Amino acid sequence: MPRLITGLDAARIAGNLERIRDEVGPGVQILAAVKYVTLEELSVLREAGLTLLGENRAQDLEAKATAHPGFTWHFIGQLQSRKVKQIVPYASLIHSVASESALKQLAAHATPVTKFLLEVNVAEDPDKAGIAPGELPRYLEASPVGVVGLMTMPPYSEDPEASRSHFARLKALADAHGLTELSMGTSQDYAIAAAEGATIVRIGTSLYT
Repeated sequence: MPRLITGLDAARIAGNLERIRDEVGPGVQILAAVKYVTLEELSVLREAGLTLLGENRAQDLEAKATAHPGFTWHFIGQLQSRKVKQIVPYASLIHSVASESALKQLAAHATPVTKFLLEVNVAEDPDKAGIAPGELPRYLEASPVGVVGLMTMPPYSEDPEASRSHFARLKALADAHGLTELSMGTSQDYAIAAAEGATIVRIGTSLYT
């Protein structure tokens, strides 16, 4: 299990943030993935200039967002339908809706401002979460609240270029259905994601080290 991140340096993070902003260009939101960042270290992220944070676990989202309400919080982890009620009050955007049961829970617990992304397994990788591209029209029709875009996590590769075709396919799907938000790209391939139309990149290691 990865170790919790402690001892963060605000100046180093600020420098990394500036570099990443230059690489992705204007109009792309940089989300700091804080799954392994302790609650006590979040003030360092604020000092470094970060404003948008993403948490993977419902209980940690609740704890961190309650302690640090000044950040904008997104939920970026695998979404379990039984956790939707816990997540909705704290997440301004849920990135990972990928089941009919989650849609039903959103119908029951969403607020007028609840927004979410459908997670699409564009690589059709059996080891990755997400709906199949062919299921997207059905999910859009069944969605009870505001779908604003799509998210994907392509198969891991040490070569960032390996992700390009997956990001391009997600962008084409979004365009075909009039969706504007695209959450794609992590520390390994965020520059490629931005070049292919990402509006949000989810960055962890490249910010902190």
